[in-house]
Amino acid sequence: MNEFPDIKQILINTFSKLIEQSSTFISNLISAVLILGIGWGVARIAAFLFRSFFSKVGVDKLGEKIQNMEMLKKYELDFSLSRVLSQIVFILIMLFLSVSAADTLGVPAISNMFMMLVDFIPKLGVAIMMTLLGLFVSDLARKFVETLCKSFHIASGKLISMGVFFFLSFISVILALGQAGINTKLLESSFNILVAGLVLAFSIGYGIASKEIMLNILSSIYSRKKFREGDLVEILGVKGTIIRMDNTTLVLSADGKEISFPLRVLQTEKITLFHQNQ
Repeated sequence: MNEFPDIKQILINTFSKLIEQSSTFISNLISAVLILGIGWGVARIAAFLFRSFFSKVGVDKLGEKIQNMEMLKKYELDFSLSRVLSQIVFILIMLFLSVSAADTLGVPAISNMFMMLVDFIPKLGVAIMMTLLGLFVSDLARKFVETLCKSFHIASGKLISMGVFFFLSFISVILALGQAGINTKLLESSFNILVAGLVLAFSIGYGIASKEIMLNILSSIYSRKKFREGDLVEILGVKGTIIRMDNTTLVLSADGKEISFPLRVLQTEKITLFHQNQ
């Protein structure tokens, strides 16, 4: 005959294992909480020390310069760069300790998730720093180009300087995204196409705009031997004496007035040269 199982022994074994597993879990939970609690205190102290260090080395001054950039000033940003960096340090320490706590609890899925965050956060921090530094350098380049254009009296200096700013800023963003582990091949391809189109458009536009200037310069080369200051000429019905010629302009004195002509008229229009006895 088959003997009936000992129900009492089965219940005792089941409850024993349940109590053992519960005690192990509670013990591991207490250890994990202690790790997080002590780690939180250590992370706060480390964040405070790092914030003091960053403040002393002048990181906040760089943050203020970034906030005062013309392109960002309208957004009224208000942040302390040393505080941001110290918070990143705090988060990193807590993530490391969270991995230890998850390992103590024996939950591999949570541990792996925190490890992925630990691996990503430093890359993200470096990417943010690269972006901010790129914006700062781009703004310095913008100011330099704008000042240079003003010194050469270039009317579109502000537009050119803004183009330089966005060009350098976009490059810094692409580099930062690559540092963060984000695939930027499509973005780089689009950027190359955009730059090529802008260069082509600028070349065509500049060529058309400089056509008149080139005509005047060529006219000055071919006409200087034929016409001199003091000659009496008639241009487009205006009779007068040449008082000034440069690379782009010819100035006549007629009836007590000074009349300017683009120098290209010497090649494109009929010019009558009078001798002094005429």
